[in-house]
Amino acid sequence: MGDEEEEAKSQQESEPNLNPNPPSTVVDDVSSQPPPPAEPPMPSLSSPPSPSWFTPVRLLVIFCVVNLINYVDRGAIASNGVNGNPNTCTKDGACSGGSGIQGDFNLSNFQDGVISSAFMVGFLVASPIFAYLAKRVNPFRLIGVGLTVWTIAVAGCGFTVDFWSIAFCRMFVGVGEASFVSLAAPYIDDNAPPAKKAAWLGVFYMCIPCGVALGYVYGGLVGNHLSWRYAFWIEAVMMLPFAVLGFVMRPLQLKGFAPAGSKKALTVETAATEDQGGQLSVTEELQKQTSGPSKSKDITKPTQGKSFLKDAKSILVDKVYVVNVIGYTAYNFVIGAYSYWGPKAGYNIYHMKNADYTFGGVTCICGVFGTLAGGFVLDRLTSTIPNAFKLLSVATLCGGIFCFAAFCFKSLYVFIAFFAIGELLLFATQGPVNFVCLHCVKPSLRPLSIAMSTVSIHIFGDVPSSPLVGVLQDHIDNWRKTALILTSILFLAAAVWCIGIFLKSVDRFNEESEHGIPASDRSNMTPLLEEKPVETNNRSLC
Repeated sequence: MGDEEEEAKSQQESEPNLNPNPPSTVVDDVSSQPPPPAEPPMPSLSSPPSPSWFTPVRLLVIFCVVNLINYVDRGAIASNGVNGNPNTCTKDGACSGGSGIQGDFNLSNFQDGVISSAFMVGFLVASPIFAYLAKRVNPFRLIGVGLTVWTIAVAGCGFTVDFWSIAFCRMFVGVGEASFVSLAAPYIDDNAPPAKKAAWLGVFYMCIPCGVALGYVYGGLVGNHLSWRYAFWIEAVMMLPFAVLGFVMRPLQLKGFAPAGSKKALTVETAATEDQGGQLSVTEELQKQTSGPSKSKDITKPTQGKSFLKDAKSILVDKVYVVNVIGYTAYNFVIGAYSYWGPKAGYNIYHMKNADYTFGGVTCICGVFGTLAGGFVLDRLTSTIPNAFKLLSVATLCGGIFCFAAFCFKSLYVFIAFFAIGELLLFATQGPVNFVCLHCVKPSLRPLSIAMSTVSIHIFGDVPSSPLVGVLQDHIDNWRKTALILTSILFLAAAVWCIGIFLKSVDRFNEESEHGIPASDRSNMTPLLEEKPVETNNRSLC
């Protein structure tokens, strides 16, 4: 018996093991091998540690101040103190020196208009570019880059020597402002209390009319007492601390985007777009990236060139967004012409002695209270897209009626009263219209949504409205009729926004990212400014 047992044992050792996973063998093999190296910690898709200084209210205040300085610059360059008057000569040969930019550079009215257009060219070209870069660079840092460009360009305006140099600088002023305009609103929307989102947006956009009105006064004071060059230098000094803040502060995370400094999370999002089924294990992809970083580069390259067009197409096929922007463009067509031709029309119709101050004061006061009121009313109605369209259509219709009636009266005081009520109602649209732009698209598309809206309302709105109204006035030679024809376009804007009430709309603020990040992980990215952000463990990523 002993010999048979020894023979069987030796035969078993000589034969190969046919069982691929015998329990005893696995344990012995694992114990005999050296321990594997420790794996690097899994990157978390939750938000990074929140800054210690920022709070939602401070963020709103900072963005409002920056927005105010932006529009003070726009008002200042249009003021008589900075823009000035051209050199004039009488028939007798007596010439008088001009003032401001026009006088120093001897600019024609056409060249003076090109300076404004140069700003708009830089602004319109750079807005979608910054929105596109927001998916690859932390948006908060992009705001810092934009404000730095703005500061340098505005300071350069004070050192210009001729038409071409100041036109070049103004173009880069527009480039710098583009990053802030397209990215600030999504940050405010993220951090505003849920019941006050429209009100916070209203506060932010209130700075537009207020800033322009302050710019008229600021430019006149500085230009008349110092020099028009000092107006630009002082603006640059005021903006410099905020440009520095964009780099030294810990960057804030924007909803729908990868956490700051997390390139791997971005690769996961990009790779998910390649999967037609939309199913991707985040854990598996992160492990692939830790083992082979070169593969992640290969994954992202094919999609980078197509992502912008894909995102733009997804926005343009959204009927709610398109209707909102079309109404906004018609509205801005009228408002832009009001701001440019309003004082001249008031002077010719009602013989106002101080038409600039009258229209500036009415616009500033109505802009502040109207914009704030629109946001608060929408919040009281419950901030939804259909309610926003209801407020947009009703406010624009009533505002158009009051403004139309104002130009029908011959009394100056009745005109001011009706026109003030009309502008109060018209400015109530600022919060709701941008609320729709932000909430009808996915969170990661909000910067591009704002950028495309801004480009559209300028290209098809206020940019062509001023010369077209000028052509109309040259043709009929009656400012009252011209103003009435212009004002009637507000009824078209109200009708377009009314269509939006009946469209099927979905608030996509909390919708899962199109890049495949689970909703549970994206919810952890939402509280940007909370003191204790929630961390996501490895198991929840599976």
